[in-house]
Amino acid sequence: MSKDSNNKLRQLAEAGQAIWLDFLSRDFIANGGLAKLVAEDGLTGVTSNPSIFEKAIGHGNAYDGAMNDFLAKADADAGTVYEHLAVQDIQAAADVLRPVYDRLAGQDGYVSLEVSPYLAYDTDGTLAEARRLWRAVDRPNLMIKVPGTREGVPAIRQLIAEGINVNVTLLFSRDAYAQVANAYIEGLEQRIKAGGDVSRMASVASFFVSRIDTRIDKAISDRLAAGDAESAALKALQGKVAIANAKLAYQDYEQLITSQRWKTLAERGARPQRLLWASTGTKNPAYPATLYVDTLIGRDTVNTMPSATMDAFRHGGDVSASLTQDVTGAQHVLDEAQRLGLRLDQVTADLVDDGARQFSDAFDALLGSVANKRNAFLGDRLNGVAYHLPEALEEAAGKALERARAEGWSRRLWQGDATMWTGGPESKWVGWLAAGQGRQADPAAIADLARAVQADGYTHAVLLGMGGSSLGPEVLAQTLGVAGKGLKLHALDSTNPDEIGAVEQSIDISRTLFIVASKSGSTLEPEILNAYFHAATVKAVGAGDAGRHFVAVTDPGSKLEAAAKAAGYRAIFLGDPAIGGRYSVLSVFGLVPLGVLGHDVAAFMQATQPMVRACGPSAPPSANPGVRLGAILGAAATSGRDKLTVFASPSLASVGSWLEQLVAESTGKHGKGIVPVDLEPVGKPGDYGQDRIFAYLYREGDDRQLDAPIQALADAGHPVVRITLPRAEAIGQEFFRWEVATAVAGAVIGIDPFDQPDVEASKVKTRALTDAYEKTGELAPETALLTDGDLSLYGDAALRADGTLEGALGAHLARLRAGDYAAVLAYIARNATHEQAVTALRTLIRDQRRVATVGGFGPRFLHSTGQAYKGGPNSGVFLQITADPAHDLPIPDRKISFGTVQAAQAIGDLQVLAERGRRYLRVHIAGGRVEAGLARLVEAATRALRPR
Repeated sequence: MSKDSNNKLRQLAEAGQAIWLDFLSRDFIANGGLAKLVAEDGLTGVTSNPSIFEKAIGHGNAYDGAMNDFLAKADADAGTVYEHLAVQDIQAAADVLRPVYDRLAGQDGYVSLEVSPYLAYDTDGTLAEARRLWRAVDRPNLMIKVPGTREGVPAIRQLIAEGINVNVTLLFSRDAYAQVANAYIEGLEQRIKAGGDVSRMASVASFFVSRIDTRIDKAISDRLAAGDAESAALKALQGKVAIANAKLAYQDYEQLITSQRWKTLAERGARPQRLLWASTGTKNPAYPATLYVDTLIGRDTVNTMPSATMDAFRHGGDVSASLTQDVTGAQHVLDEAQRLGLRLDQVTADLVDDGARQFSDAFDALLGSVANKRNAFLGDRLNGVAYHLPEALEEAAGKALERARAEGWSRRLWQGDATMWTGGPESKWVGWLAAGQGRQADPAAIADLARAVQADGYTHAVLLGMGGSSLGPEVLAQTLGVAGKGLKLHALDSTNPDEIGAVEQSIDISRTLFIVASKSGSTLEPEILNAYFHAATVKAVGAGDAGRHFVAVTDPGSKLEAAAKAAGYRAIFLGDPAIGGRYSVLSVFGLVPLGVLGHDVAAFMQATQPMVRACGPSAPPSANPGVRLGAILGAAATSGRDKLTVFASPSLASVGSWLEQLVAESTGKHGKGIVPVDLEPVGKPGDYGQDRIFAYLYREGDDRQLDAPIQALADAGHPVVRITLPRAEAIGQEFFRWEVATAVAGAVIGIDPFDQPDVEASKVKTRALTDAYEKTGELAPETALLTDGDLSLYGDAALRADGTLEGALGAHLARLRAGDYAAVLAYIARNATHEQAVTALRTLIRDQRRVATVGGFGPRFLHSTGQAYKGGPNSGVFLQITADPAHDLPIPDRKISFGTVQAAQAIGDLQVLAERGRRYLRVHIAGGRVEAGLARLVEAATRALRPR
C-alpha cells in the first residue's frame, strides 16, 4: 500500500466519500491494523455488529485471557461478559480514531456499537440499552447503532434529543429512510428547544445494498427458470435494483438538506445525517467485487466496507461521482421492477425482519460461545451435567432447543412472557426468578432470628406446612444438616396422628420454635397443626410466652399474617404472591428454615448464583443449563418418555421428593405431563420400558454404588442425565436449574406450569367431607368389595375380583399396560418401616410388570404428585392404602380429629380419581395393626404377581 494517488481508497476520500471499515477485532487493533488503515487509506470510521463480534469473540481463544481475568474478579452472566469485552474493543477503536475526530471537529472519526438485536422491536428496551452503552464506552466519537424499525424510530428521535450519536441500521427502503431522517431532524429540534448544543451531533443512516439484489436476483432467476415471457426485461434488472434504490435515496437526501426546515437547523450548527452504504460486499461472484462502491460514490456519504472489498477497491476501484449519474435510469429500473411484479416494497420489508433475525442468530451464537467458556472457567463453582441420549431423543431435543432459540425462550422466560406457554396468567407467577437472584428474602433478618432463638436456648424447630412450604426445607435439612448452634429441624406435613405424635415426643416444646408456613394462610393442614401445637405450647410455657415460640412464613395479607400478629408471634416473614409454592424454596419459605438450621443464608445464595447466571436471559438455550434440561424433558415427554426417574447419591436422597412436586404439579394437567418417579430402587436395564428418562444426582464424596447401574442404563440406550454437585451447599443451584427446566418443559408440552387445577379438586372434596363430619359426627358410609380379616377392599366399577385379596390385587394390577405406571399411595404414618413396605410393593410391580412405579404418603402427596395423578395422562393404576390410626389426636376447638381428617383426605382423593376415570383399588387396614396389614398386602401381591 502507498499513500500516493494510485490508492483508490484515498481518491475516494478526496471525492468526499468517507471510508469506514465493517470489521473489528482485538488483535486487529492491538497489532496496529486499524491505525495503518487510518494512516495509509484515509479510513475515518469503524462499524461493528453481532456478526462481526461473533467472528471475533466466538471463534478461537483470542479473548479467553481477558474473559478469564474479568470473571476472576467477579462472576457475571454471558451478556455482561460479552458487553465488557465489546466495550473494551470499541473504546480501543475509538481511541485510534480520536485524532481523526479531533482533526475533523467531530464530522467523522466514529466507531459504532449496536444495541442488542433482540431489541429491534422494543422502543423502551432500545433506549435503556443505548443510554447504558453510551455511558459505558464514554467516548464522544461513539455512535450507537439502532435498527430503523417502526419501534426504532422513536428511540432514534429521543437519543438524538439527549445528545447521543446514532447510526441507524437495517434501512432498505426509501420510506423507512424518510421516517428515520425525520426522526433525526425532530430530535435535533427537540434538543435545541431544550437549550442543548447540536453542533457536535452526528448520525448516519445505514442503507443496506447487496442484500436487496440477492433477494431480487433470486426472484428473477426463479422466473427465468420457469420460462417467464418477460425474460429479457427481467435479465436487464439483474444486479441493478439495489443501486437504483440507493441513488434515489440520495436524491431524497439532497432534497431534504435544501429544505427550509433543514437550513434553520444548519444555522444552529447542525450537521446532516449522512447516508451510509452498508452490505457493500458482493454476494454474487459474477459481479465485480467493487460493484457497490464504484456505483455509489457521492459527497457527504459513507461507504462501510468489509476488508476484502477494501482490498479490491484499493487498486481496482473506479472513482467518479457515480451516485448522481443517470438518476433517470435509476428511476426507470425501479419502475420496471414494479411493472414486472418484483415487489421491492415487500422485499425491503422482509429484509428488515430477515436482517434482525440474522443479527439475532449471530448474537445467539456469540452469547452461546461466551456462556460455554464462562461455564468452563467456573469449574466446580458450577454444578456439572452430562447427557446420554438415544438418537431419537437427541433429535427431538435438538428441535425443541432450536425452537426455544429461534423464539427467544431464555429472554422471554425472564420477561414473564405468557405467550411462551398458553398466553394465560403465567406472567403473574415468575417471581421465583428474582427469588433465585436473592432478591426476595432478607438474609440479615433471617440471621437475626437464628441468633435470637439460639440465645434463648431453643434446640428444635418444627416446620408446619404442606407441599412447597415443607418439601424444600426438608431437603435443606436432610442435605445440609445442622450448622453450628442451629436448631434441629422437623418438617411435619402430615395429618396422621401417629406421625404427629412421633414429632411431639421427639421435642421439648419449651425449647422448640414452630415455623408455620402457608402461602395462602388458609391451607387446612398447617392450620390444624398450628392449632394443635399452639395449644400444646400454651400448656407448656403459658399463654403469655407461647407466641414467642412461633414464626409465620406467609404471603402479605393472608389469614395467617393476621393471626400471627394477633397471637404475638416472634416474627413474620412475608413471601411474594408471584411465587407458587413449589417454586418457593429460594424465597423465605426455604431460607427461613435454612437460617434456623444455623446456615449462612447469604453465603448459600451466593453459592447458588453461578447457576442463576448460567440460566439467565442472555444464555441461549443450548448453553443455558435450565433451558436445555427443560427442552430435553419436554421433548422426552411428548415423544412417550414421560416417566422421569430420579436417582441420587446418599446425601442427596431427599431431593427427589422436592423434584416430584415441582415436576408433577407443574406439568401434569389436561391429560399431559411428566410423571416423576422417586425412591424406586435402581434396576437392571431390562426392568424398564421405553417410557423412561433417568436423572442421576451425585454429590462428590458420596458413595458411588449407583455409578455402575446408571452407566448400564446409558449403555443400554436409556436416556440418562447425570448431574454432579461438588459440595452439598450447591443444592441451591439444582433448585434453580430444575425450576427453569420445569417451566421450559411446560412450554414444550404446551401447558401452564404454574397452576394446579386438580389439587384444588381434592381440597374441595376434603373440605366437604370434614364439614359434613362436623355436623353429623361421621363420614359417609362405604361399601367394600370384600373383607379379608383386617383388610377391606374398595375399587372402581370396572374392577372384577374373585372374592379374595390375592385375586383382587391380581385383577387390579393386570390392568397395567406398557406405558402405564403403578401408584402406591399410603395414608399412614411415614416412617422407615412403612416406607420399606411401600418400596417392596413397588419393586414387585416394576419387576413383574415392567412399568414405572410411584409411591407417596398422604396427605403429603396431595399437594405434590397428586396433580399429575388426577390431571396428567390417564396412565396410572392406583393402589391406595388407608388404616385406622393406633392413637388418634384431637384438634383443638374442632369436633373432628386428625385421624378423621386423614380419612376424609383419602376418601376425597379417591373420589376425584374416580371422577377422572382412573383405575383404583383401596385397601383399608382396620384395628390400628398397620405393620401386620402391610405385611399381608406385600405377601398377597407377591402371590398375585408370581409368573404363571
